[in-house]
Amino acid sequence: MVDTGLRVLIVGAGIAGLAVARSLRVAGYRPDVVERHPAGPVAGAGIYLPGNALRALRELGLAEPLRPFGATIDRQVFRTAAGEPLCELDVAELWSGVGECRALSRADLHRVMLTGAGGAVRFGIGVTGLVPAGEAVDVSFSDGSAGVYDLVIGADGRRSTVRDLARLGGPAKPVGQFAYRSVISGAPGPKHWTALFGERAGFVAMPMGAGQVYCYAEEAVPPGAPAPQEPLCRFRELFGGYGDPVPGLLEAAEKVAVAVIEEVDIDRWYHGRVVLIGDAAHATSPNLAQGAAMALEDALVLADALVTTGAVPAALAVYEARRRPRTKWLLAQTRRRDRTRDLTPALRDPMIRRLGDQIFAGHYRRLLPPR
Repeated sequence: MVDTGLRVLIVGAGIAGLAVARSLRVAGYRPDVVERHPAGPVAGAGIYLPGNALRALRELGLAEPLRPFGATIDRQVFRTAAGEPLCELDVAELWSGVGECRALSRADLHRVMLTGAGGAVRFGIGVTGLVPAGEAVDVSFSDGSAGVYDLVIGADGRRSTVRDLARLGGPAKPVGQFAYRSVISGAPGPKHWTALFGERAGFVAMPMGAGQVYCYAEEAVPPGAPAPQEPLCRFRELFGGYGDPVPGLLEAAEKVAVAVIEEVDIDRWYHGRVVLIGDAAHATSPNLAQGAAMALEDALVLADALVTTGAVPAALAVYEARRRPRTKWLLAQTRRRDRTRDLTPALRDPMIRRLGDQIFAGHYRRLLPPR
């Protein structure tokens, strides 16, 4: 019998935290959710959700509420930096029977998930202490309050406070990339998701509907290099020589966010009654757009493990055993894709012309079956 009276704390109200809150509430639990950032607009630009992310959202009952937002992506087009064709990938066919691929505003996704979580979030509240207390955890909060929980779920991202307090691993490690993100209006964009590969850099543009284009670009840099102080200027400088549709997008861009890309690869995801999900447990480079998908899948598996085992320690062991092989494989794929990007164009471009559709489809094949 499921103990739905289990006292559960979820730390973080991003995609991972709201997904596990939704999943647990559907199962009958009533978790508390805290988020260290204040309530307000979500930071970030757009997001691309591959088919397995939509499958997970469908299982959470959130795919239909999300349908009015963004645009469906049926095809990926790969080009040289000059805009010459390399290959194309039919992602509608690749993800057939799994889920559609969609590009949308991160803020729209967050609003749908926040509504779907079905309970209040305590914004502006962080966790400052975690102390094991027998079969519970004593938790201290940044507002001076405290609580006792049977399970604490760290869904607080790459730079997780919960991971640090529970001593589950060291800090996230820079992988040697800057990511530039922008949602651009008022410029002609591509019909399909389109990537242009340059010299240790790449630019992706995808339609989001309503005349908006989501742009994601990356630059390979020495690990530890500081992010540019004026990202819009660097964005234009770095990609100014690229072919269509990049010039028009650069001219229309008004704001660009830049981030230092980091990995999280740790030996264990739980200790006692504290567990990590999403980027707090297994962050990767975003080149395969799987961060949200992995977080959503984590949430479903963790809730299922709690329901089926009926005991926290057993559930956490089942959760990690089910999820770790999939996320380790994905980490290897993202590193492989980064290595492909970093080849010289003279080596990379002919290879992609001949084998690109097979290579890029292969990055997702093991993600097609359910998690």
